[in-house]
Amino acid sequence: MGVGGRETSAPDLVLVEKRDAITLLTVNRPEARNAINLATAQAIEAAVDEFEADAAARVLVLTGAGGTFSAGMDLVAASKGEMPITPNRGPLGIAAKPPAKPMISAVEGFALAGGFELALSGDLIVAANNAQFGIPEVKRGLVAAGGGVLRLTQRLPRPIAAELALTGGRIDAERLYQLGLVNRVTEPGAALDGALALAAEIVAAAPLSVAASKRIIDEAPDWSVAEGFAKQGEIALPALFSKDAAEGALAFAQKREPQWQGR
Repeated sequence: MGVGGRETSAPDLVLVEKRDAITLLTVNRPEARNAINLATAQAIEAAVDEFEADAAARVLVLTGAGGTFSAGMDLVAASKGEMPITPNRGPLGIAAKPPAKPMISAVEGFALAGGFELALSGDLIVAANNAQFGIPEVKRGLVAAGGGVLRLTQRLPRPIAAELALTGGRIDAERLYQLGLVNRVTEPGAALDGALALAAEIVAAAPLSVAASKRIIDEAPDWSVAEGFAKQGEIALPALFSKDAAEGALAFAQKREPQWQGR
């Protein structure tokens, strides 16, 4: 089955599995270490668009088939002039416009170049303890302009981001966990299970509260100090006065699990 349950060419470039409120998206080019060509980028964009449009889908988990996350842009295709850039979501079919809903990247093996940029498109990263990350573009006469340099500079201490960007060297999951870029580290082969467990924790929280919190996280970097409190208040207000807010307080008082309605 392909994106949205439609039949596509075999093997499908992207596999989509809906597990209740969690959508699992798997890049499925293991023979090419899940390198992203244009067709794969288009399939990723279509899958993310469908996830965004599905009111029942609350968290996206992105991973790669065959024990590795992604080796990045398909350089063979790129050498022929084919770039994995889509009109709506940009590089890799996701990097310029990640989903508005929470997304977790589950990384096994390698997340290199565009593969690292693919992982950085998510809000959270769960990685096997032997996973390797890097943006080696400078070694190929390229620049990690699919969000690699930009997002690493935002999420890591400047000297660490600069070393990765300027040398093209690799860094392991354990070190990125220590630096706060990787949220959870697992044994090899268990990154997806760890990501799904983390996704389940998000799903257990109130939908309106999660959505508002995600908006604040995404939009706050563009706010001035003076306007920050007012803007976050505007976003949070509907959730604070929702039926779910009343249900959360009541469930706490009654010592039971809340029953969210998303309103």
